[in-house]
Amino acid sequence: MKFYVGLDVALEETSLCFVDGEGHTVREVTVITEPAAIRSAVEGYADRLGRVGVEASSLGIWLCRELQPAGLPIIVVEARHMRVSLSTMRNKTDRNDARGLVQMMRLGWYRTVHVKNIDMQKMRTLLASRKLVKRKLIDIENHIRGALRACGLLVGAVARGAYEARVRALLERSDPILIMTIEAMLDARRAILEGYDRLHRALLQVVQHDAICGRLMTVPSVGPVAALSFKVGVDDPRRFARSRTVGAHFGLAPRRHQSGTSIDYEGRISKQVDVAVREVLCEAAASLLAAGQEMVGIASAGPADRQTIEHVVRNHRGRAEARKHSAPNVDQRDRLARRIRRQVTQRLRLRPAQ
Repeated sequence: MKFYVGLDVALEETSLCFVDGEGHTVREVTVITEPAAIRSAVEGYADRLGRVGVEASSLGIWLCRELQPAGLPIIVVEARHMRVSLSTMRNKTDRNDARGLVQMMRLGWYRTVHVKNIDMQKMRTLLASRKLVKRKLIDIENHIRGALRACGLLVGAVARGAYEARVRALLERSDPILIMTIEAMLDARRAILEGYDRLHRALLQVVQHDAICGRLMTVPSVGPVAALSFKVGVDDPRRFARSRTVGAHFGLAPRRHQSGTSIDYEGRISKQVDVAVREVLCEAAASLLAAGQEMVGIASAGPADRQTIEHVVRNHRGRAEARKHSAPNVDQRDRLARRIRRQVTQRLRLRPAQ
């Protein structure tokens, strides 16, 4: 008879529940969250185990990597899908979660989570750490700008390398308390900036020696961060049966709601799974849509038209830039841009094949 095991993992202890093929509870035990302790708990059932289930989490993925080489048929299941099933229980405890999880393993009502290899997990940690440090760096810079603005001191547009010198120049004749406060923030910013530079250089070195990332960067608007993020998100391309499912995996496919014959509509994108990959893909797509058509026009036009097209490209950067000009000038520029695009398209169509 096959036995099934459910693991509810916590930081210090893990609850295990054993059931047979009929769903009857055979054993319940609590052990410390260590691979050796879990192996010892299931040792008497090792040759009769059907499935061992654990919810997706950082500790769950670590236990899966450690227990799979021992021959345990452990599976990492989707936590969001499992949470809906466990919510039907009246009392929320680790013991009841293990009971519900093992029943899902027995019935086969679960969704398997792909466990990335350790190298991809390290690259994911590098990307996440770089993003976190960059966000904190921007937060400190904005905080300093706001604190100085309250005293009538405006930092203005300045490069990141000249930011500290600009702030110190503004503080030359300021109050000693303000100087001490801002200098403490500048010291913290300098330390964060050094850490960010180290992480960014490491990322560039990884991408430089990676053939897949180099191939991805041949796509317009795809840089090192987008290439490495996409590679880490996909990990093993063979786990996707069709290429069109990659977009849905990253939450870029629209939701669908259908009920009966009268209700059937598609909503916005689902925004599921990997947020970091979706962000870099959307940024690359927005950059490509904003500059792609103008880049083709400049490359296809002759020398006489290139200056005019470049002028349109510089002044046609979206609605935010258009608001700075008066309405007649905006309309005139839009008409000029459309006329140039039509001329470029006609020249491409009339050009003889090479």
